[in-house]
Amino acid sequence: MKQTVILSSCLAAMMSLSAAAFAQNPSTTAKIDTKNPESLTNNSKAAKTATVEVIKDDINEALAVIESGYVDGKTLNYNDVFKTTIDSMLHTLDPHSNYFDAKDNEQFRTEQNSEYFGIGATIGDMSDPSGKVIGTYIKATFLGAPANKAGLKYGDKIVSFTGQRVKPDGTIAEVKNESMLGKQSFEVRSFLRGPRGTTIQVTVQRRDTGKLETVDITRGAVSQPSISEAYMIRPGIGYFAMRGNFTKTTYSEFVKGMMSLRAQGMRQMILDLRDNGGGLVQQAYNVARVFLGDGQTVFTQKGRVEGVTQTFRSDNMYPDRSPIVMLVNRGTASASEILAGALQDHDRALIVGENTFGKGIVQNPFQDVGYDSMLLLAIAKYETPSGRQIQRDYSNGDLYNYYTDGGSYRDEAADGTKPKGSATKTDTGREVFSGGGINPDIIIKPKTIPVERGRVQQKIASPIFAFALDLVDGRVKGFNGYRISKPVSYEYDIKATDFPVTPQLFQTFKQFAVDKYKIPATQIEAEREFVERTLRSELVTAAYGSQTSFQVFNEYDNQLLKAIDLLPQAKQLAIQGEKVKSKVAGE
Repeated sequence: MKQTVILSSCLAAMMSLSAAAFAQNPSTTAKIDTKNPESLTNNSKAAKTATVEVIKDDINEALAVIESGYVDGKTLNYNDVFKTTIDSMLHTLDPHSNYFDAKDNEQFRTEQNSEYFGIGATIGDMSDPSGKVIGTYIKATFLGAPANKAGLKYGDKIVSFTGQRVKPDGTIAEVKNESMLGKQSFEVRSFLRGPRGTTIQVTVQRRDTGKLETVDITRGAVSQPSISEAYMIRPGIGYFAMRGNFTKTTYSEFVKGMMSLRAQGMRQMILDLRDNGGGLVQQAYNVARVFLGDGQTVFTQKGRVEGVTQTFRSDNMYPDRSPIVMLVNRGTASASEILAGALQDHDRALIVGENTFGKGIVQNPFQDVGYDSMLLLAIAKYETPSGRQIQRDYSNGDLYNYYTDGGSYRDEAADGTKPKGSATKTDTGREVFSGGGINPDIIIKPKTIPVERGRVQQKIASPIFAFALDLVDGRVKGFNGYRISKPVSYEYDIKATDFPVTPQLFQTFKQFAVDKYKIPATQIEAEREFVERTLRSELVTAAYGSQTSFQVFNEYDNQLLKAIDLLPQAKQLAIQGEKVKSKVAGE
């Protein structure tokens, strides 16, 4: 059975790394008293040496029992059985080693290449006054993407779909004129994404004319930039939204952004790594060496396999010396933590926000385990320049707790308690701690709202979108200046004068929401900031694209605004770090 071959191949890859340990450990082969028959019986299983052949036989035996005895044995999805088996085995080792079947492996490689296959559009749904979804609309298209080339634009309503659709189980189905009306946007998205090079037909109702039009779109590779925005957030201050994972294009994107912002007068910068889950460590190293001088350690990896343990140092003779504030949170992990740890240990950046996740292991992909599957195995652990480990403890093997209360939901710094790990020191002598991710120099919690208030905002979102559609089409009397008839202008940095939500515009929206959606005026007044932010974001999206619209939200981001205020402190830290470095070099 081919599934057994896959599992055996995975085990072979793991066992090849562990061969030395098995050879040196006398407990792997039981001692048997051949003069005692009872010993042979009791220890027959223990007597087996752990080889791929033995494990394969055991698996075949288990499969035979399942196939012959399990009540639904004939309808089992054996791919799921094997995937779960391998993952469960790996997670007894650590929480990040994983098995990828062919579908998962393809998605993994696609993400590493900073792209996915689809039409390249941001979509969103709209509800009627009762809360029922009435349709999904195009919010934005990406420059050069298939949807952009096909002429789709903000406010076009997706009516029906014809073509190949990838179902949730990974199988492909042919769909003809299936209605998209009433479907939520996440479901419509599953129709639009699919195999590269396949042609689909999408019928839309045009925003400006109301006419139905069917367009042919050939799915293609859609770029997903690792750095979604790099712009001057204040005079002299550059902002880099590094909130996508580290992929093959991260460093080149960063260099491009640096060159552009330097030309615009950037002297200080904000690096935003919130929710950056990691990715390619080489790319994080490349970014770190922009700011670290020749010979300074970026990170060290330590493992038991020959050739794995080594220290990676910068080779940059002329590092950038700009003051840096780096934003992190509980979603900042892996390669992002390596970058944050390197700049913190060398006092090159002031780390602001929340504790990071705490994933600090080196994962090696084994791509030759059969049938396009892959084994991602932890082979070493990372250390920051000061010698602290990033990886959190996983000795209890509780995977659920690791990712919730112990992981992204944990809040160690909320009450000011000191991290539990051992202390090391940065170049200037500041204490930093091991085994719990990267602890920020300054804790800033994000703003949160009560659940009930979130429900009110969700209820107001559809009226805002509907009102925005009227505005961009010039259907709101007295606000013809908000009409958008030109194609989307990408690569644009917004100004305060672009689509301001004036008191008059707010009052006009409020009356619209009261009349058409029956939302109490008091609720809209109470959520004035939400209305102003979201409405302006919709208008900026229509004119300049979805990426640029995040610049609107940044002006309401309490963590980011505080980071800007802390740049003078970051400057002093950088000066102190440079003094220590110069002193060491002179000794």
